[in-house]
Amino acid sequence: MENLGLLQYHPTVYVFDREYQLLIPMTHSALCWVQVGDETYYDHCAGIMRTDTLLHRVYVPQEVLDRAGSYTVHYRKMLERLPYDPISEDTVSFTYSFKPVPAKEARFCHLSDVHDCIDLAIQTAGYMGSYDALILNGDIPNHSGERAFLLEILRLTSVLTKGGMPVLFSRGNHDTRGYYGEHFGDYCPHREGRTYFTFRLGDIWGLVLDCGEDKEDTYPAYGHTAAFHPFREDQTRFIKEIIAHGDQEFDAPGVKHKVVVCHHPFCHVPKAPFDIEQDIYKEWCDLIGAHIQPEVFIAGHTHVPGLFLPGGELDQLGQFAPVVIGGKPCKKSWKNLEAAYYIINEEEIAVTIYEDTGKVTHDIHLPMEEA
Repeated sequence: MENLGLLQYHPTVYVFDREYQLLIPMTHSALCWVQVGDETYYDHCAGIMRTDTLLHRVYVPQEVLDRAGSYTVHYRKMLERLPYDPISEDTVSFTYSFKPVPAKEARFCHLSDVHDCIDLAIQTAGYMGSYDALILNGDIPNHSGERAFLLEILRLTSVLTKGGMPVLFSRGNHDTRGYYGEHFGDYCPHREGRTYFTFRLGDIWGLVLDCGEDKEDTYPAYGHTAAFHPFREDQTRFIKEIIAHGDQEFDAPGVKHKVVVCHHPFCHVPKAPFDIEQDIYKEWCDLIGAHIQPEVFIAGHTHVPGLFLPGGELDQLGQFAPVVIGGKPCKKSWKNLEAAYYIINEEEIAVTIYEDTGKVTHDIHLPMEEA
């Protein structure tokens, strides 16, 4: 078994906008900082290094870590945080190699709708070839009723990335449920509660959106705890802002591919009570289709893996790109967890979907000129 000292798991290197957010789970109160080349980045609050937490977050500019190719996590176990002369142990350090997503051809392991089947997800990912980044596209735990469920996300990323590659995260509707739903941001990338963002990985530009729950805020099962309508309205403004600055985003120099990632394929209108926010989702589809024109929409949620083309069964609000549903849970009546392996290059987007037995269920090819 690996000796990680006070590190509970390897760090998770989340991508968010043009930075990496390193999440470092600990087993004891400690001071924590990260060194990248000659630069040092601290987990601090207004200059005060944090110790009243077991989950440290350190922000590193993406270009800095990509260029350096490694980083070192340092910590000092805090014994007693006195007002004067606090007592901590000597510094312990762990160095990680890091590989940014390459240009020209990028490979991704995509998991969604795992619904607590973490070990099956690890098993299924093991059938895939090597990959450059991990995409977690919602509903990895079945709900957020216990902190332990959220920590399972970091166990999953630890096993599959070992701290050495980017992780792209999109929140799912089950992630919002339970006592720790309001603390979910502590375990995923965000800025001041904003869980939607754009990203660059290699020559790929992407937009991550977050639909939140899948029923109206007033739905009785939520018990007056949901306020997702204004949250979605904020995202409409965000999309418009991206479009207004397209030359710095999807039309920026070096961008060759464009993708949208969202747990919920919002171009689709399910049956009641899931047929919500059609005006908002229609506007999202129209804006993205008219201005961004991505090559693929990477989604989950429906538990029906496969390729869905514009004009097909998911296209009720103006589907702007082929949708690939890349996950299926093993819970309930679904007996085999499924996960997807993406290869994106100049010629095509190729997607292979695997069962947890290693069986290939879908072999998808989207030529670039048709995507």
